[in-house]
Amino acid sequence: MERCNVAVVGATGAVGREMLNILEEREFPFDHLKLLATERSAGTVMTVKGEDYEVEVTTPESFEDIDIALFSAGSTASKNLADEVVKRGAVMIDNSSAFRMDDEVPLIVPEVNSEDIAEHNGIIANPNCSTIQMVVALKPIYDKVGIKRIVVSTYQAVSGTGKDAMDELIEQSKKVLDKEEINPEVYPQQIAFNALPHIDVFFDNDYTKEEMKMVNETKKIMNDDFIKVTATTVRIPVLIGHGESVNLELGSKLEAAEAKRLLREAKGVRVVDNPDELSYPTQIESEEDDDVLVGRIRVDETVEAGLNLWIVANNLRKGAALNTIQIAEELIGS
Repeated sequence: MERCNVAVVGATGAVGREMLNILEEREFPFDHLKLLATERSAGTVMTVKGEDYEVEVTTPESFEDIDIALFSAGSTASKNLADEVVKRGAVMIDNSSAFRMDDEVPLIVPEVNSEDIAEHNGIIANPNCSTIQMVVALKPIYDKVGIKRIVVSTYQAVSGTGKDAMDELIEQSKKVLDKEEINPEVYPQQIAFNALPHIDVFFDNDYTKEEMKMVNETKKIMNDDFIKVTATTVRIPVLIGHGESVNLELGSKLEAAEAKRLLREAKGVRVVDNPDELSYPTQIESEEDDDVLVGRIRVDETVEAGLNLWIVANNLRKGAALNTIQIAEELIGS
């Protein structure tokens, strides 16, 4: 792979920190690394590959001589800085929702549509975490028999909201056990020992923004506007790792054994499915695994050609930081 200069925007956030960890773990070939954030975080010292880097305030000039800018600083920052990044010759790989549905911006999951990277005009979008893990698991099935309809219910960790949400879950859990009063701040209702069928804002159709992300992003990534997708997204009291119950109506019949074979051979997927040994993926297991874990693979006997899956992945890594680095690797390796 070619060596390049890399900037990480939002370096002190949860996803930004994971990006730095993964750059080091995967020995990403950067010549120079620049860590960027807001004024509040400027001056923070972070260590990557044994070298200390001081976090700088993000400005348009920050992207001079940068080849790849990895963004995890929110939609507003991405929109405000995109033109500045591109006109200086860098490629922005953006974790926010700012450009995901822009027709001029490829939306990439390397295991699914890496060929679309070549279509970029300086910006590449990273999909929503819950969408990423689902399409990685569905791609080999889609290629084999086609998919007509997807019904997905998610069980998403609080780290998807950020560190404040993780702290709130821990503090609320302590208060519940100590029988103390709880006053929710990050979420509209108590998250400890609870499940909230509400992620992001509600739209006029009564679906949430998170649910519609899954609908629209799946169609774009799979390059298939005819797939029917419906989603219910739920926040649960888990720190890291998203779970998804996925029901598929297929183009033609697929036996569970064949589905397992396809998934075992798929890049980025690990099958964990042995009912006799009570073996199936859990969110805790995903904390130490960068693969998309798939289990409870079984035929849906209520339709002519149907399949059920349980899909789990680390939302901070494969759902965000890892997918971003994988895009960068594809970019410089092509």
